[in-house]
Amino acid sequence: MSGTHRTRAGRLCEGRVVVVTGAGRGLGRAHALAYAAEGARVVVNDLGVGLDGTPDPDSPAARVVEEIRAGGGDAVAHGGDIATTDGAASLVHTALDTYGRLDTLVNNAGFLRDRMLVNLDEDDWDAVLRVHLKGHFLPLKHAAAHWRAETKAGRTPTARIINTSSGAGLSGSLGQGNYSAAKAGIVGLTLVAAAELARYGVQVNAIAPAARTRMTETVFAETMTAPGTGFDTMAPENVSPLVVWLGSPASDGVTGRVFETEAGRITVMEGWHPGPTDDRGARRTPREAGETVRKLLAEATTPRPVYGAS
Repeated sequence: MSGTHRTRAGRLCEGRVVVVTGAGRGLGRAHALAYAAEGARVVVNDLGVGLDGTPDPDSPAARVVEEIRAGGGDAVAHGGDIATTDGAASLVHTALDTYGRLDTLVNNAGFLRDRMLVNLDEDDWDAVLRVHLKGHFLPLKHAAAHWRAETKAGRTPTARIINTSSGAGLSGSLGQGNYSAAKAGIVGLTLVAAAELARYGVQVNAIAPAARTRMTETVFAETMTAPGTGFDTMAPENVSPLVVWLGSPASDGVTGRVFETEAGRITVMEGWHPGPTDDRGARRTPREAGETVRKLLAEATTPRPVYGAS
């Protein structure tokens, strides 16, 4: 692991306990290794399923724990389903029982079941919303309950939550109605959690990363191929430095934000905000409403294209 050669005093997350969901591969694995390199003790969660959510015979979480320990770090595996109450509760308890504390939660778990909307089955809709959106909500809820109890006991934490949205959630993506809806919901959840949990010493932010993972290798195969030489722009390790900083005490005062991050680029997303408006102070007819909308759209900024559109 890079960074283990530095002095303990110079590491951003020295002594912190960090939980990363979906950490057996891809972005989650990169985050777990990066946190360990910065001095954190890591709970590596991964249910161990395939790209479509079906069981995988391997134990990717255990392999990541072995990597961290081989680099001199400290980690423990958790294989529970964090989209269930029991699984999410046991995730938090694993951190507390093993290390006696919890400082940062990185919600990252997810999978794809892509279909155009007319072909999208209800089960595929429910499965993706369950893992991405419910799988963010439940760990967040149980971690927040712990931090609220700490605050009430006079031990206000320096706690951090980093959620994982997507460009698909910000702008849409053809063939990914379920995934886009879930990722947009994660942004809304992030904003509410940031407002509600601030009183308990918790900062909540979200990232919308672009990187090579099992999901993106399938959907965007051409752009995700690793180069033979030079900077690998789609390496998941490019995203992790921002995630580590957001999960550290150094990010004090940064909450309720969404960041796009890809390769060497970090962008603060500004979200929905009022654009052109017209208030006539009286009710319009439908025809008048349409005329007003046409005028306002002519003044408005053109929205970002839906991913996958030509």
